[in-house]
Amino acid sequence: MGLIRRIAAAGRAAQKAPTVPATLPQAAGLGGSLQVRHVDAGSCNGCEIELGQAFSPVYDAERFGARLVASPRHADAITVTGPVTVNMARALRTTYEAMPEPRLVIGIGDCARSCGAFAGGHGVVGPVEDVVPVDLHVPGCPPEPEAIVAALRSLTGR
Repeated sequence: MGLIRRIAAAGRAAQKAPTVPATLPQAAGLGGSLQVRHVDAGSCNGCEIELGQAFSPVYDAERFGARLVASPRHADAITVTGPVTVNMARALRTTYEAMPEPRLVIGIGDCARSCGAFAGGHGVVGPVEDVVPVDLHVPGCPPEPEAIVAALRSLTGR
């Protein structure tokens, strides 16, 4: 049985899309399209794996208008994973400031919201909102790709 058939048989590709929360007012001018820059601020890489899966052919966040870009100057939003470490605080702030207005920040995972297992650790500045304002949090350790896609859909309105 081919890979596509095995995935479809498992139900993931054939599942209904998750319910979408109401669109944020900050995303009103995006026109159904969202350019996303990702920043790993000091995570364990669990959230990066799930974020990568959200853009894989199985979950395909691009069909809902979200696309990963390489430059913050082309981005409408940034996804941030992990607690912000001392070494990444300035880089995160610089990335945020390089984005054009309106700019959105999506905190991916529990560590981005509350530092998770890294709370109180040496070299940890704090959660993402201590460095840049966060518009949307995706809870989980790590969050499932469906939850990440649902969050992106709440911004694209698709």
